[in-house]
Amino acid sequence: MSMEPIVYVVDDDEAMVESLSWMIESVGLNVKTYTRAQDFMDEYDPLQPGCLLLDVRMPGMSGPELQTKLNLQNQPLLPIIFISGHGDVPLAVRVMKAGAVDFLTKPFNDHVLLESVNKALRLDKANREKQQENAIATAKFALLSPREVQVLQGIVAGKQNKVVSSELKISLKTVEAHRASVMKKMGVKSVPELVKLVLNNDAQVPATTEET
Repeated sequence: MSMEPIVYVVDDDEAMVESLSWMIESVGLNVKTYTRAQDFMDEYDPLQPGCLLLDVRMPGMSGPELQTKLNLQNQPLLPIIFISGHGDVPLAVRVMKAGAVDFLTKPFNDHVLLESVNKALRLDKANREKQQENAIATAKFALLSPREVQVLQGIVAGKQNKVVSSELKISLKTVEAHRASVMKKMGVKSVPELVKLVLNNDAQVPATTEET
């Protein structure tokens, strides 16, 4: 697997595939082409960065059907740019609602296509960075004891130490000790930094259990 992004092209029109491949390679991007959606599905590695240029109407599995399969299987989602020889507005709306980055009607301007590809690659990079941040945050949350999770929840809710102490029925000194431990385990130096780490990630703070 290459960590350099790959622009996948799936279109049953071989002349279109060749044209798109040449255009994308001309700006220094890696390209991999398929004339059948199933062939792409058989080889695709979700860990590989990239984006997908996908024809709408193809024999066998259609473009929207492939999009549905990818949406069910992969996180983060592979950004998809649909290309179609038909200006089907309802279909365009449907695939865009399902997460497509763009819907281009043939023939399209080369510059417009390349702009869309670059947008899709930026989105893929951002999605993968976000996923990595979430994984790191989840690993940090796993280091916390049940009581430290309760103290963390109090901090994120903006509660003062004495309020947390009263609610958890533990001493103020114990709350302060747990708070210091939470900050250390989460790798932050300030409360705003801690709150930002929790709120800016999709990772779930673990559920708490009663601790005496």
